[in-house]
Order: sequence, then C-alpha cells, then structure tokens
Amino acid sequence: MDGISTAEENRRLRYELSWTFGGKRQRGWNLYLALIARMIGTVADPGSAEFARGVAAWQRRAGLTADGRLDEETWLAMVTALQARRRLASGKRANSPLTGSELQLAPAEDFFDPARPLELRYVDAAAYTAYRRMYAAAVGALGQATLANGGLRIISAYRSPSYQAVLRRQSPNSGRAGLAINSPHFTGRALDLYVGGEPVSTADWNRQIQVDGKIYRWLVGHGSEFGFNPYFYEPWHWEFGGIDSRS
Repeated sequence: MDGISTAEENRRLRYELSWTFGGKRQRGWNLYLALIARMIGTVADPGSAEFARGVAAWQRRAGLTADGRLDEETWLAMVTALQARRRLASGKRANSPLTGSELQLAPAEDFFDPARPLELRYVDAAAYTAYRRMYAAAVGALGQATLANGGLRIISAYRSPSYQAVLRRQSPNSGRAGLAINSPHFTGRALDLYVGGEPVSTADWNRQIQVDGKIYRWLVGHGSEFGFNPYFYEPWHWEFGGIDSRS
C-alpha cells in the first residue's frame, strides 16, 4: 500500500466518490465518517496514512483487497455490514407488524412533539425500556443542556402499515431510502430520535449538521450498548435488536 497516494485518494473520495443507494445517486462518504471511524477503529483524518491503515485492516477482515482505499467496492461492503447490524427482532421476521400486546404507550414527555396523537406514541416494550436507559446515560454523559430543546426525544416510533402508506402518499419522492414500503417502524422497535437540525430531512446539508452534533456522535459510540443500531442513511433512525456482544 502506497501511504501517500492512498491518503490522497481517500481525501478525494471522501467528497467525490459516486455511488447509488435506494435508487438515488450519492456523492462521497463524508456524511458517514463517524460510523466509518467506529468500523475501522480510528478517528484519524481521512486524508492520513493512519486512516488508510485502518481501512486496510477492515478490508482484510472483509476479504477485500487491503489497499487502504475507501473506494466504491469497500464503501458498499461497509454499507452492507452496517445494514446487517439492523437486527430488529429476536424470533420475529424483520418488519413484521406487532400485536397490541407487545406495544407500550410512552408518555407524551418522551416525544419531541408532546402533542403527538396517542395512537402514534406506542413503542415495543423492550425497546422502550432500553431507550429510557439510554436516555439517562446520555444525560449523564452529555449533560442536560446538550439535550435541551428536544434532544434525543422520540420523533416517531410504532407506525402501522396503513399510516406508513399515508406518509408515502404525502412524500412521493422520498424513495426506498426514506420511507420504506415495509417499514421497520411496523415492529415498534425502530425509533426516530431528535439529533438536531430538521428532524427527519434527508437533505445533505441537514444530515451534515446532525452527524456533526454531540448527540449523534454519542449514539454512534454508545447506542449499541443499549441494543440500538443505526440506519446509516438517516442519522435520526435507530433500531433496537437487543444487546450485541460484538459492539
């Protein structure tokens, strides 16, 4: 691996790599740098030789050519690995709608919008217990001031298939990456959490604000300790799958 040329290439690819997700062309991987850093085990600058060495080590573990370049092949392999961590249900088919007995009504104060209708305030019982533990830990680590103005409050939890269909009709251009036909929210174990910016806008400028924030970075580092894994494309979307010993 040529450390200098590889570092220069990663510096370019960070903003210029062309790739496709959810039927939409994407550019660069800078928005996902916090997740990448966790995967490769270094917070070094992406244009450094240390970062390239971390990428090469990850490539070897993934069975790829270990050249240290975070190119399209490597990035899409990382996306696949991130998506595989979204283990929503133990013993249930992912995205399978829950029965009423598995859902728990969360209090209005847990929501970003405390006026959210009662029928939209249900959460899987195990996921809700884990969320409350995670929220308490975030308060201790970040301080209440960081979580002011709705930080880490629930934007959306359980959604029925019929309600999801309504959302898709209201936002016909959201695509598969945004509003899935078979949504993880059907399980009650997917939580949209407020991490800053516009709550659920996938505009690159908004996601950049979110991923640069303290709340999101804390979630990347600690969410799995409470059983939550991220949907890499949406910084606000976290899914409960139980505690993972690999985290």
